[in-house]
Amino acid sequence: MNTTNRIAILIMALVLSVAVKAQQDPNYTFYRYNMNIYNPAFAGSSESAELSLGIRSQWAGIQGAPESQSAIFGMPMGRNLGLGVSILNDKTFIEHQTWVAIDVSYHIQLDGDHTLYFGIKGSANSYDANTDGLITYGVGQDGALVGYESRFTPNVGAGVFLKHDRYFVSVSAPKLLTPDRLQERDGNAYLGVDRMHAYLSGGYTFLLGKTLDLKTMGMFRYADASPMSLELTGILDFGERFEFGASYRFDESVSGLVLFNISNGLNIG
Repeated sequence: MNTTNRIAILIMALVLSVAVKAQQDPNYTFYRYNMNIYNPAFAGSSESAELSLGIRSQWAGIQGAPESQSAIFGMPMGRNLGLGVSILNDKTFIEHQTWVAIDVSYHIQLDGDHTLYFGIKGSANSYDANTDGLITYGVGQDGALVGYESRFTPNVGAGVFLKHDRYFVSVSAPKLLTPDRLQERDGNAYLGVDRMHAYLSGGYTFLLGKTLDLKTMGMFRYADASPMSLELTGILDFGERFEFGASYRFDESVSGLVLFNISNGLNIG
């Protein structure tokens, strides 16, 4: 892996997303390229500055279908510290939210092969819901939603990240607080409490040849009072010049990825 001091730019336009059933919250496919969102300890762990720009769109042709844009930056700062900044913009039917987060990490060298990172996240979320649009989707609303106004809420998160050249393990909870947000039950919308999410992920890279690696990854997602979600991913890396892979989120979706290394530090997929 090239760890020279450079800025690595990753531009992700999501491809081949096939939904099996609706999702409660937006999940980012190929999370390995968006780990700052889930775990603040990941900030600065790549040993070089990285910028990732992402665009995601689902269910094309459906009015109000989910779409999102993201900008994620991370870099080492010296003295075992790392810094990360994430900006996410999500639109889903009548909901619109913009989330900004700052991550700070600290790492210790366990031995020659293992590094352990600890991270904290401070974030703020601007959340708005067009309750007048509920009628478009045949959804009723609680009387308390009349005159609903947008909300601005702070949050905090924490995580741990263990890194090895061949594998990694990540445990995190990026949003420990549970602000109010719009929810639906039995065809009626009401103001409920957002659930806390926790994530456990890991990955291992198999060396298949001099210029061919198989990257395998998995992630458990847990939300309070909801079933756990499991996603498994496999990616073939052809000499860090071209990557091709697929991901399966059990009972939810199948996705594909193609990633090209256009030049030293610029990847497009």
